[in-house]
Amino acid sequence: MRNRAMALVVLAFLPAAFLSAAECASAQEAALPAPDVTFVISSGFWEQPGDGTSVPAERGYYKLIALRQPDGTAHIHLQQIAQTPQGPRVLTSAELEEFSELKAFVTDIRPESSSGVTTQPGLFATIYLKTDPTASEAESWTVLIDDLGDIRVERATN
Repeated sequence: MRNRAMALVVLAFLPAAFLSAAECASAQEAALPAPDVTFVISSGFWEQPGDGTSVPAERGYYKLIALRQPDGTAHIHLQQIAQTPQGPRVLTSAELEEFSELKAFVTDIRPESSSGVTTQPGLFATIYLKTDPTASEAESWTVLIDDLGDIRVERATN
């Protein structure tokens, strides 16, 4: 009888435990990228010197994001992220129209280096894509941001 009473007590707490776990999972999922995000890289860096008085120096990195569209193609977004004492903050976010116009199927995005160490400001990343989903080989395109912040998107030349 004692075991049965304990089982009833345990069962009485189970719905609350499952609800808490479900709520925790839901909160964690809210912080994760949406299901249409297929690739994300953070790479490179940028710096904006301050004036030494009222304008503080800023520093951050770039992020490239591939978003799958309903037809399976992808749109590529470029973000400039500032590193602040409160955590990362998106400064700018723009769709790279060159890729949207291609109606491409993105198969991969790679930074110049996976070591995370970059000595020069800017970004260099390669985006692998297919304009025909049945093609056997992907095309490679580069996204380059120089030390002045100028952006170039072009087909890679090997």
